[in-house]
Amino acid sequence: MEDFASPSVGEMQLDERSALRRVAGLSTELTDVTEVEYRQLRLERVVLVGVWTNGTVAQADASMAELAALAETAGSKVLEGLVQRRDKPDSATYIGSGKADELRQVVLATEADTVICDGELTPAQLTALEKVVKVKVIDRTALILDIFAQHATSREGKAQVALAQMEYMLPRLRGWGESMSRQAGGRAGSNGGVGLRGPGETKIETDRRRIRERMAKLRREIKGMKSARDTKRSHRLRSEIPSIAIVGYTNAGKSSLLNALTGSGVLVQDALFATLDPTTRRARFVDGREYVLTDTVGFVRHLPTQLVEAFRSTLEEVSDADLLLHVVDGSDPLPTDQIKAVREVITEVIRESDMPAPTELIVVNKIDAADPVVLMQLRGLLRDAVFVSARTGEGVDELRARLGEVVRRPEVEVNVLVPYSRGDLVARIHSDGQILDSTHEEQGTRMRVRVPESLASALVDYAGRA
Repeated sequence: MEDFASPSVGEMQLDERSALRRVAGLSTELTDVTEVEYRQLRLERVVLVGVWTNGTVAQADASMAELAALAETAGSKVLEGLVQRRDKPDSATYIGSGKADELRQVVLATEADTVICDGELTPAQLTALEKVVKVKVIDRTALILDIFAQHATSREGKAQVALAQMEYMLPRLRGWGESMSRQAGGRAGSNGGVGLRGPGETKIETDRRRIRERMAKLRREIKGMKSARDTKRSHRLRSEIPSIAIVGYTNAGKSSLLNALTGSGVLVQDALFATLDPTTRRARFVDGREYVLTDTVGFVRHLPTQLVEAFRSTLEEVSDADLLLHVVDGSDPLPTDQIKAVREVITEVIRESDMPAPTELIVVNKIDAADPVVLMQLRGLLRDAVFVSARTGEGVDELRARLGEVVRRPEVEVNVLVPYSRGDLVARIHSDGQILDSTHEEQGTRMRVRVPESLASALVDYAGRA
């Protein structure tokens, strides 16, 4: 009889996500559609457009390549990309009237149905550009929100994404043609009685009111879920087990590194924002001490403000950690730009938490796929970094040893004779401390241990026994 290994949780999540991929060519246009519904229509054939205001040519190309990767992660087919060199984006159409006309010709030639802009556009810019190109126009923020909406799996993750989307949509709410000016009630000019006179509430006003009500409800739900998360986190903090948070740019290989260090089966996918919900696993240092490792949501350049706010409770794992394991994609053309983008978000989160900044250990991942010249430059720039490949396992053992050195050892060394009836104390020593020497005697287990002060106080009755 054949023995089939059961699929891991990560594999099942990957299968589920693949089963929900968007199908190109299906029409999703509606005759009467609100702005919220309109922005959630399927993205299919897209043209990218960016404005290059500063930085090098390589940085401009990297930004457009990242936008293309974001679009493909959202399920789109990228047909063409345009970049315009300007001092600042045009206040009317983002790219200027001449470039907008050129973009219209590209849209006609490629038969694209969507234009994606590499920046956050104002509601007026979106409207003006759509009038010229005559297809859907979305910006980088809406694209990232769309990806988050597709990838969120937990109840809290879905609520956070929904709240972020509504905060983004509300000021951009508008209608097609005259559909949004349709009155929702009332009899204009008639004597319909108290509360029934006047033009009534238009459809756009109704939508705004409903969105605000939904946002208020989501904030209450997220606050309640945050309380449950705080309870779990405070329990971990009381146990004094060291906490390590994995942070880094999206698709840097954070989940792969978590799996390599802990042997767990967290979802790994070569896509942006594959992980949205924080995943915590237990592991052990080389000396046997336990620690918890948390995989957090990836960052990206110009991460939408709405997402930083909505995912604040998730990002609190960062401020509570004893160590930040900052994973960098060594195969990226501009890894130092990734480091800068991640540190900007972390600084903002920690500043608002009023907590001291945790120690940071940079881990350069994907060295098996990296350019040797880039790796040599990184080794010169990042003297204390650890270089690994989570895929091949190269450097992972070195990283394990380094983690044990960086995360402080328990402070107090004591000699104790623990009775056999106190197996609970022996278990705490194993999980929270380090055993230096151990022998079994008639009265119990004699141990020389290094433990936290709180545990040392619990062992004081058994210390120094003859």
